[in-house]
Amino acid sequence: MDALSDLMRGVRAHGSLFGSTTLTPPWSLHFVDGAPLSLCTVVRGAGWIVPEDEPPVRLGAYDTLLVRGPGTFTFVDEVGTTAVPVECGVECATPEQGGTRHRLGWHDPGPPGGHGTRGDGSGATTLVVGAYPVHGEISRRLLQALPVVLRTPAGGSVDPVLDHLAAEVAVDAPGQQVVLDRLLDWVLVCTLREFFDRPGGRPPTWWAAQRDPVAGTALQLLHTEPAAPWTVAALAERCGVSRATLAKRFNDLVGEPPLTYLTRWRMTLAADLLLERPTATVAEVARAVGYADPFGFSAAFKRVRGLSPSGFRRTAASASPAADLHAAGTGSTGRAR
Repeated sequence: MDALSDLMRGVRAHGSLFGSTTLTPPWSLHFVDGAPLSLCTVVRGAGWIVPEDEPPVRLGAYDTLLVRGPGTFTFVDEVGTTAVPVECGVECATPEQGGTRHRLGWHDPGPPGGHGTRGDGSGATTLVVGAYPVHGEISRRLLQALPVVLRTPAGGSVDPVLDHLAAEVAVDAPGQQVVLDRLLDWVLVCTLREFFDRPGGRPPTWWAAQRDPVAGTALQLLHTEPAAPWTVAALAERCGVSRATLAKRFNDLVGEPPLTYLTRWRMTLAADLLLERPTATVAEVARAVGYADPFGFSAAFKRVRGLSPSGFRRTAASASPAADLHAAGTGSTGRAR
C-alpha cells in the first residue's frame, strides 16, 4: 500500500452537503461547523470562499478548494458583500437525520410588480461542499501535511470527475447521496495529487520519495507490512540494493532513517488500535504492530507519543468526543437579498 492511500483510510465523505442555487447577488453562505477538512468546488458560476483568518480565494467553475479546520468559512458573491437575511426556503437534513444534504434557493423579487429570477436558471451558481470527519491518528497525519487553504484551478485531472459530479447534482435519483460521497472522495484524491505535484510546491517528504525506485519501494513495503520483523538489511534485500544505499537514499528523501520512520508509523497505528479496540491489552496491540515484547513497545510508544499506551488510552477516553462528532457534517446559514 502506498503512503497516501494508507493516510486516507479514515478520510471519507459521508452525507455530503451541496447547494444548488439560482440567485441574484448579493449572497452569503456561512459554513459554521469547522470540519477538520472541507472540500469546496464550484461546478457552475463563481464566488469567493472567505476562510476564517485567511485571505479570500475566488472560485470559478471547476476550481477546487480544501479548507482545513477548525476555522469556519463563508461563500459569498463578492468580498464585502452587502447581503442581508431574507426568507430563503431551506431544506436541510441534520446529522442526526443521517446527513447534511442541503438545498438552498434564493428568491429575487425583482422590481415592484415584476418577476424574480428564481427557477429560470440564469446566473446559477452551484457550490458543492464535502465535510470530512477525521477519525484517528492516521488521518491526522494527512491533515498535518496540508496548509489551511489549498486551491487547485480548473483544467486538471479533477475536471472529468467534476463533470460526473455536476451531472449527479442536477438530478434527484435513488442512491444519489452515496454517489455524491464517492465522487467527492475521488475529487479529494485528485486534488491532493495535483497539489503535491505542482511546480514549486512543498509536498510532504514521503510524497516525492514514493517515486524513487529505492525509497519508494521501501515505503511501500513498510506500509504494506508494518508488523514484519524489519531490519535495514532485510529491507535492503527486498529493495534489491545494499544496506548503505538504502539507508542513504531513504534518509536523503524522507528525512529520517527507515527504521525511525517505521517506528513512528507503528506508533500511529498503535494509537488508533488502542482507541478502536478498548478491550485489547497492551500486549495484543504490541503484537499487532510488530512488537513481541510489550515492554519494548510501551517504551517506544512513550518515546514517540509522550505518554504510555495506557495513559494515552485513558487520556483519549476522558476527552470530549465532540471534535469527531462535530466533523460529521457541515451546517450553513444562508443570507441573500
